[in-house]
Amino acid sequence: MHGGASELGFSALAPAHAMAGAALLALRMSHTQFIEHLRHAAASARAPRAGEALHGWALKSGVASHAPVSNSLITFYCSLSRPLLAAAFAVFEDIPAAARDVASWNSLLNPLSRHRPFAALSHFRLMLSSYHCPVLPSSHSFAAAFTAAARAPSVSAGAAAHALACKLPSSSDGSDNVFISTALLNMYCKLGFTSDARRVFDEMPHRNAVSWTAMVSGYAVDKCSVEAFEIFRLMLQECPSEKNEFVTTAVLSAVSVPSALLMGVQVHGLVVKDGLVGFVSVENSLVTLYAKAEYMEAALQVFKSSKERNSITWSAMITGYAQNGEADSAARMFLQMHAAGFSPTEFTFVGVLNACSDMGALAVGKQAHGLMVKLGFEMEVYVKSALVDMYAKCGCIGDAKGGFQQLYDVDDVVLWTAMIAGHVQNGELEEALVLYARMAKEGIMPSNLTITSVLRACACLAALEPGKQLHTQIIKFGFSLGGSVGSALSTMYSKCGNLEDGMAVFSSMADRDVIAWNSIISGLSQNGCGNGALDLFEEMKLEGTAPDHITFINVLCACSHMGLVDRGWFYFRSMTKDYSLIPRLDHYSCMVDILSRAGQLKEAKDFIESITADHGTCLWRIVLGACRSLRDFDVGAYAGEKMMELGSEDSSAYILLSNIYAAQRKWNDVERVRRLMKLRGVSKDLGCSWVELNSRVHVFVVGEQQHPEAANINVELIRLAKHMKDEGYHQTCQLPFVEEVDALGASCEEDQLELKSSAYS
Repeated sequence: MHGGASELGFSALAPAHAMAGAALLALRMSHTQFIEHLRHAAASARAPRAGEALHGWALKSGVASHAPVSNSLITFYCSLSRPLLAAAFAVFEDIPAAARDVASWNSLLNPLSRHRPFAALSHFRLMLSSYHCPVLPSSHSFAAAFTAAARAPSVSAGAAAHALACKLPSSSDGSDNVFISTALLNMYCKLGFTSDARRVFDEMPHRNAVSWTAMVSGYAVDKCSVEAFEIFRLMLQECPSEKNEFVTTAVLSAVSVPSALLMGVQVHGLVVKDGLVGFVSVENSLVTLYAKAEYMEAALQVFKSSKERNSITWSAMITGYAQNGEADSAARMFLQMHAAGFSPTEFTFVGVLNACSDMGALAVGKQAHGLMVKLGFEMEVYVKSALVDMYAKCGCIGDAKGGFQQLYDVDDVVLWTAMIAGHVQNGELEEALVLYARMAKEGIMPSNLTITSVLRACACLAALEPGKQLHTQIIKFGFSLGGSVGSALSTMYSKCGNLEDGMAVFSSMADRDVIAWNSIISGLSQNGCGNGALDLFEEMKLEGTAPDHITFINVLCACSHMGLVDRGWFYFRSMTKDYSLIPRLDHYSCMVDILSRAGQLKEAKDFIESITADHGTCLWRIVLGACRSLRDFDVGAYAGEKMMELGSEDSSAYILLSNIYAAQRKWNDVERVRRLMKLRGVSKDLGCSWVELNSRVHVFVVGEQQHPEAANINVELIRLAKHMKDEGYHQTCQLPFVEEVDALGASCEEDQLELKSSAYS
């Protein structure tokens, strides 16, 4: 008999001769030998052909109707690298109903639970309700049903299978009880019911390493670090022999959060003591532990001591650096990984692309993109999302759009959000709103980040009506107003001038972080409610929320608009004295603006010259604008010449300085400044403004008369200008449709816009 099997030699047979070989062997092959040959076929490189040859003989000889043979055929078809489930179903259907035993049902139920969970649950119900011969499920049947319920996921189906398992009498031995109980607690863990899983775990009379690992993993997925650590300690006390690399990896995953670092260090010590550090999966978990705990120095030490690094080890380091704000280290690690000959995974690419996004490293990002295409990862949705985000943040919005269009029909919220955020970051605000509308039409549920990005677009456009519609969607979809969504919504209302609704949103936020406080303080400051902004700042301090750099920008802006010089100095000095915050360029700009608005131009000049940090021309630009309106020509000329000396490309600075010299009748200096402006190729930027009316945005550009109501608008503007003059108001700028705009009016508006953009950034 064994000689016949050798003669058959399925691994060497050409497909055309497989059936003939099987037929020659059929005359002297028992059921047991048939099953054995089928196992050899499953392990063969030509498994489908060889197995089909044996299947053909079984049909021809009539033994295919025998349950053991059919069960083996089902197992064969399901065990292929690409399971042939249709063929397995056909074999099962050919078994006479009366001949189907529990092994027949299980042979199809087990693979279905992994590949088609809903079909597995239907198959399990059919097994119980078979009209001709209902079959009582075995422990393997229940384990498959629990696996299918977890993968579906279906809480009701899992609970029903659990109830049936409790109801049926058990004739299983202890090992089977452990097997089915472990499958049950694993199901509850994957469905998110860790308390039910723990109840099953506590009632188990016997546990093995798989049981302990399943329970620890369940707590890890549910982010219950303390509970996972306690279970691990209980295992060490009750059955230390069950400790292995799998349960160790699970507990390390559970404690991979900053608050659980001490527990992670203890597990690390145990790993070193027991020699488990040699397992690469454990080393990878240790790297991830320290990276997620924001302790990259320790992660690097583990990485360097690793003797068997793999792609996952490198990916953990790259992702850790990217998530901890060390983008340059992440990019450098990626290049080292490539030089060391390791092939990156999709997770590696996500990490390095995120790092390139953070530091604007377009060159490295393009290299990663090329390698990604070469290795075939470009069409992975989460990799493509990171790629779109990288190109958008690096200013290559065209490349971002190209990547998005390749997977445009994929219903993935991360991909769509990356593209919407990219439009907003690159100033394409209308495109962001259009894309969000298209996303809603496709039926894709937005995320918190999606809502936040679209609210930013509405705020920048001062588009109140779309913002209100988005507010209704936030309520409809059940988004919490805590965190970024509430802050963005409050900012949107404030920037649209609707302080009442902005305050209402802020008041309804249960957990208000510094970003939420910044948004409402900024809104009050920029809408002329400086006292309210300062009062809120004091309330913020009383609630125990520490201000940051943005908070002080908003507070200093409020002081500037109200002319509170002394209070501005108090807050500016308080930054360093009380909160150890080093002033940045925006804070210096606010202080110069406070002094300039108050007419203290000499103090502003002295303050600028005392600043050691590089500030370019922006501070002198603020002083220059103020000098023109206050007619302090000496300081104005000094500030203007400083800007010329620094090579300013701001057209309004040249015009302001030229006007100052003209007011002093220094015509040679006027000509010199104009000539310098022309020589440097500096051109005057056209002013632009827009207003929303009846859900339409009307855009006006200086010198253009293309608006359909241009004639009527000009008539009304002339009437208003005359009325202002009659009331005694001095007109500081000409009408919007007149080509020449007074430089002073433009400069004052630009100063305010510059401060506003700083405060909201």
